[in-house]
Amino acid sequence: MDKFDIITTIQRQLGDRILAVQRKSDQRIYIEITPQSVQEASRLMLDEFAARLQIATGVDTSNGYEVMYHWALDNEGFVITLRVLLDHASAELDSIALMCPAAEWIEREMWELLGIEFNGHPDLRHLLLADDWPEGNYPMRHNHEVTT
Repeated sequence: MDKFDIITTIQRQLGDRILAVQRKSDQRIYIEITPQSVQEASRLMLDEFAARLQIATGVDTSNGYEVMYHWALDNEGFVITLRVLLDHASAELDSIALMCPAAEWIEREMWELLGIEFNGHPDLRHLLLADDWPEGNYPMRHNHEVTT
């Protein structure tokens, strides 16, 4: 299956849950999806395309918390990044750790450092910070000034 067929299949399966598709290069495609569709989109990547989760990343931006799951399609030679933007006021996302064990530690890290709640995660506990780290203190959060 080539890149065009894969993207077409994703668009057909996810429909209006896709907010944007951006080709960064011949080897990188970003697909922004609704937060509610992260499990369905990840299941599609695993089952339909046998993609491998390279890593997931989380960052605090002025627009919200950006979570990106980077899926490698090794046989096809490119990466699809599923991008989700979470509102600062409601930083929660369904975990994909049960379907994709490779996501377990990185979701724990994003929970611990950014305060993103991963619903259904099997083991949300400190990974990098001390067990007695103050609750509600997330070292990777920024204080963004809102300008009007």
